[in-house]
Amino acid sequence: MGFFDYWLRGILFLTLLVTLSFAGNALSFDGSVEVITHPGVNSNYLSKNLLRSIFGMRLRTWQNGVPVRVFVLPDDVPLHSTFTKQKLNIFPYQLRSAWDRMVYSGTGQAPFVVHTEEEMRARIASTPGAIGYLNGSMIDDSVQIVHIDE
Repeated sequence: MGFFDYWLRGILFLTLLVTLSFAGNALSFDGSVEVITHPGVNSNYLSKNLLRSIFGMRLRTWQNGVPVRVFVLPDDVPLHSTFTKQKLNIFPYQLRSAWDRMVYSGTGQAPFVVHTEEEMRARIASTPGAIGYLNGSMIDDSVQIVHIDE
């Protein structure tokens, strides 16, 4: 067996690993995304426009005066893309562009980025005024589901 044969087998093996990795991530997401908040947030229903204001970092406090703390997953996570498209009716790059404009102009800040759904749930549950999103299968009693009115 020559160098080329080993090289080809290595490429095929890496391709298989990457494919299985993406398949595993896709299987863990069932397609349902829910907006969640800290249990102390007194809003069980939000309008789509209010949700856009919150995730666009334009709404800074809840009605009771508690600061809004927005948590999101990284832009390349499938759940983030599904959330922005289904719940906000925008693409992830549009949301990122709005955040970047605010940060670079000094008029606002970007949301807090968490790296896993488990971290999202833990941070929402422990941060007063927090809002984020999760796969429906990841939600437990530590967070509150918020229904979005069209």
